[in-house]
Order: sequence, then structure tokens, then C-alpha cells
Amino acid sequence: MSLPGLPPGVSSRRIDNGNGLVMHVLEAGPEDAPLLLLLHGFPELAYSWRKVMPLLAAAGHRVVAPDQRGYGLTTGWTADYDDDLAPYRMTNLVTDALGLVTALGRTRVTAVIGHDFGSPVAAWCGLIRPDVFRAVVMMSAPFAGPPSLPRPAPDEAIHRALAALPRPRKHYQGYYATRAADADMRYAPQGLAAFLRAYYHVKSADWPDNRPHPLPGWTAEALATLPTYYVMDRDRTMAETVAPHAPSPEEAAACSWLTEAELAVYAESFARTGFQGGLDWYRCGVDPEIAGALALFSGRRIDVPATFVAGAADWGVYQVPGAFEAMATRASSDFRGATLIEGAGHWVQQEQPERTAAAVLAFLEGCANR
Repeated sequence: MSLPGLPPGVSSRRIDNGNGLVMHVLEAGPEDAPLLLLLHGFPELAYSWRKVMPLLAAAGHRVVAPDQRGYGLTTGWTADYDDDLAPYRMTNLVTDALGLVTALGRTRVTAVIGHDFGSPVAAWCGLIRPDVFRAVVMMSAPFAGPPSLPRPAPDEAIHRALAALPRPRKHYQGYYATRAADADMRYAPQGLAAFLRAYYHVKSADWPDNRPHPLPGWTAEALATLPTYYVMDRDRTMAETVAPHAPSPEEAAACSWLTEAELAVYAESFARTGFQGGLDWYRCGVDPEIAGALALFSGRRIDVPATFVAGAADWGVYQVPGAFEAMATRASSDFRGATLIEGAGHWVQQEQPERTAAAVLAFLEGCANR
């Protein structure tokens, strides 16, 4: 099986993970080398790691990146809006990763590396099974630790406050939990490929309005300063939100980190599967019962070495006030610091693969020397 744009040495296959999935994975590096597991986010694929995989493999690692549950060429999942959400609970996403590691014949992962929504999955892997996942790299989405006990009440007040602003707003995660979100994006008026091009562009360092900074607190007024791809206008879809910021045809053609052929891989995949599988992750995250069940781990921290890597132009670093700072305290007992990479926005491993790989390898070297 081949995908356009895969570098030499990166191959693909399918493997039963023992948890109901036949996972499509990309692999690189010597088969008996220390294992790195790479977990993508939304709306991405294992393919999103194509540029860093050869760099990590060349440093002596076996590198494996799956299409996660709800994505790509992995099968065994369903994602009708009315289906049971249980398979998309965080603990089951961790079980997916653990099952894949076991199916690979391994008992130990040198590091689990997660980007975007893959970042909290990687964090929970390290928190729940530190015996297997021996280090954690979180990318672009800080992990603030498990919810507390007693379980916090659902934060409906913030949504009412956003809607009551002079310019009424809504949080993107609440939108992603709606029945309409999948079709809004899959059948975007501008076309799926054009929607994805605009979405990837507006969250990258190529969009000049991405100048992130910490927010003063979890208030409607503070959140409303975020770009509209995070805090949307109340009556707009995501396709309508990003459309005005789409790159020109000339800008798109000049985008070296995401060529038209590479964009077509994403467009074909999401045209076939839709977005609902990935959106179900968000639905679990905003469901008070499902998310609140993780309070079982209240007070636990990631006790294996951990680090954070993101683009310097990535608003994801600060979109949840206090989460970035919490990684070094509440979330991790052995936090090795953060690296914010110039010239990259949210898609850091695609925008700046060499610098991303260098940051990961420097962290792994430090872990080996502890």
C-alpha cells in the first residue's frame, strides 16, 4: 500500500490491535530498534507524521504511526452520530495504543508522542501505563492533568456568557459536539479540499494573525480574543469560519509543507470516512459523565519524563488558560520543559519537521542520560 509523498523507508500495513480495530500504520526504522509511537490529532492521519518519521528512524528508532480510531484506513469502528460513544472514551483510546504495542510484539515504548488531540492520548498513556510508555511528548495541546474530585459541575455558564457577548460567540469544541458539524465540513460549500486547505492554513504560521499569548482567565471576554477557529461566531459553521482566510491560489501552490498532492490525501480520506469519528473524541471530552469519569485518576501525575513541543505561532498552546503552566506542576512530576518552534503554527511536525525531530531527539537523549 503506497501513499503520495511518503519518503523512502516509510512503509504501511494493517495490524489487528486486539481491541476491535485493524489499524493502518506507517512504519520506519530498524524493526528491533527502540519503539516510538506517534499519535495524530484532528483532522489528521498517520500521514501527518510522514516528514518526521525518517528523521527519527535515522537516529536509531523504530517509528510507528497509526490511523487512530475513527480515522483513515483503520477499520473496525463506526461513527454514526447516534452510535454509542463508549469506544471513543479516553481510556479506550489508550487501550487502542496499548493493544497496538502488544500486537507489535513489544512490552515497552521508548516514548509516546501525540499531536493535537493525540497529545492528551499520549499523556494518558504515560499516566495510566508508565510501565509500558516510558516517556511522553505532548505536542500543540497542553495536558493539565486529570479532573479533580469532587467532579466539577458542567461549565454551562461560559457558553451562556459567550452567547451573550455583543458579538455572540460559541466554543469550537461545543460546535464539534453537534449533529451538524460533520456534514458542515464534509460537504462544505467551498468543497472539502478547499475547506481543509483553509483550515490548515489559518492555524499555521503562514496566517499572519496567529500571534498567541497567555490569556488572563477562563472568561467569555478573554476567550473571545482567540481566533474564530477556536471561539467561533455563534451562527457560523467551521467551513464558513475559515473560508474568508483561505490562502490565494498562488499562496496554496507555494505551500511547501502541504503540497496539493499531500492535501489530496487528506481530502480523499475524509471524503470517504467523514469527520464523525474524530468528532466523537470531542463529544466525549465535553460530555460531563464521560469526561468526569476520568476523575478516577484525580491526583495522579505523569511520572515518566515528559516534554511539550509546539509551534511558536500556535494558539493551541494558550487556548485553555493555565494548562500550559499546569504541565510542569499538576500534570507531571518529571517535566523536562517546553520547546516553542519558530516558523511553525499548529501543524508543527509538518511545518518544521527538522526542528520538531531535533526537539524530540534532544528530549530522548536527556531521558537516556538520566
